[in-house]
Amino acid sequence: MHCISNPLPVMETFYSIQGEGYYQGHAAFFIRLAGCDVGCVWCDVKESWDANQHPMQHIENLVEQVKATKAEIVIVTGGEPLMYDCSQLTTALQANGYRTHLETSGAYPISGNWDWICVSPKKFKAPLHEVMQLANELKMVMYHSSDFQWAKQQAEFVSENCLLFLQPEWSKEKQMLPAITQFIQENPHWKLSLQIHKYLGVR
Repeated sequence: MHCISNPLPVMETFYSIQGEGYYQGHAAFFIRLAGCDVGCVWCDVKESWDANQHPMQHIENLVEQVKATKAEIVIVTGGEPLMYDCSQLTTALQANGYRTHLETSGAYPISGNWDWICVSPKKFKAPLHEVMQLANELKMVMYHSSDFQWAKQQAEFVSENCLLFLQPEWSKEKQMLPAITQFIQENPHWKLSLQIHKYLGVR
């Protein structure tokens, strides 16, 4: 008998390009899970916070949506996706040959099998040490001048192979970019991440 997986609350799915971080510019299918209690003041998808406002979808259905595209990478984001057990989702995606990428605040334990983990810690709900250790990519959103010290502190918790990115918060981009540029010049192990999907006018 065919096993139906446990459903997950999904705000939206879409095929676009990754606009941020190491895989910037790559085609990717996005699965945005609903539900988040991190509460970033500047969050640009606050409509994702309340999981009850979004439909539950079975994993088989999500995989079929990916198959309808030419995607090779599937990015699971949120909300905060690790509020849920992602094991069945990643198993199903990898069984169909897809790379699984995670975008998380790191505030919840890791579940699922991931080919790439991007952790973007938030001051509002501190990341777990064990999640930071698994990060392939640390992406720090820069909203205020005090965030540079916060970024340095978080970089101490990741592995030596983890890639380090500074990304200006979209509404503060023009104000923050000069300081970010100077910081990177003085700390060249950090790299710049820009939300190029917003420049392009795509999701």
